[in-house]
Amino acid sequence: MLRIGILGAAGIAPAAIIRPAARRSDVRVVAVASRWAEPAQQFAERHGIDRSYGDYSGLLEDAEVDLVYNALPPSEHAKWSIAALEARKHVLCEKPFAMNTDEAAQMLEAARSTGYRLIEAFHDRYHPLSGEIDAVKASGALGEITMLRADFSSSNPFDPASLRHDPRLGGGSLMDLGCYPVHWVRAFMGEEPTVRRASATLNPLGADLSVSADMQFPSGATALLTSAMVERPQHLNSSLRVTGAEGSLLVNNLVFPSRGHSITLSKKGLDRTWTVHGLETYDHQLEAIVRALESGTQLPTEGTDCLSNMAVIDAIYLAAGVSR
Repeated sequence: MLRIGILGAAGIAPAAIIRPAARRSDVRVVAVASRWAEPAQQFAERHGIDRSYGDYSGLLEDAEVDLVYNALPPSEHAKWSIAALEARKHVLCEKPFAMNTDEAAQMLEAARSTGYRLIEAFHDRYHPLSGEIDAVKASGALGEITMLRADFSSSNPFDPASLRHDPRLGGGSLMDLGCYPVHWVRAFMGEEPTVRRASATLNPLGADLSVSADMQFPSGATALLTSAMVERPQHLNSSLRVTGAEGSLLVNNLVFPSRGHSITLSKKGLDRTWTVHGLETYDHQLEAIVRALESGTQLPTEGTDCLSNMAVIDAIYLAAGVSR
């Protein structure tokens, strides 16, 4: 039985951990912690969780917690992920991994020194859709890759009270949304890009509402990455287009493929469109974590991958002239 404790009574927790755990017989959410006792208790009662804590340290001292799900704002990821590792807990940390590369490096060092696992919650990477994309690349059907275009944009009008719009808490479209496209293009190419130029529009608090970044990979392929928090209601786009010398690939809805997605391979004037079967991304992520903890197998969203993704985010902000 893998016993999970949640740091932060966050809105993402039911979809990301509570419901997937409830669909399994070998995982149980046993505790939740918030900064105050009452919200933690209410959250626990609402979701059938045994114990609640009015401070984060209480949960870390709980001997019956094996893995901590860090659902706190990005500004708290490093501090409490390191504390959890030092308390001899494995950690699943929400994306983005940290506030910057320096914090990410400190987190990885804590995982190395304690021997406990630290995993970034890029849940989409564990859906069969990601494997299908990898298979298209491996097949050679596209030929030499020349260009990638990745976008994640979503309806999220400016709200000064929202952590997603507060730069002090790790808000901004690149941190909240664009970290996914950064991961997609890195995973597809298997290389680390150089940021050639970038631009951003900022909200009144100084967080980016939109970002555009032009990047190049060592193999010569270029990538255009965009993210945006838009005013339009119900807007959601998460797409990846890859152009090669012999064909192109378009994938729609990489982030939530269980809600409907498509893969289109265009080659020699012919289009083939298909989908892959899968559960919700969070179910696949939890399955991968359970198996990896049993076997010791490295996961694709832990270790140096976390550091490399954060390094690209830092480089985009630097090129865009966004002070952080």
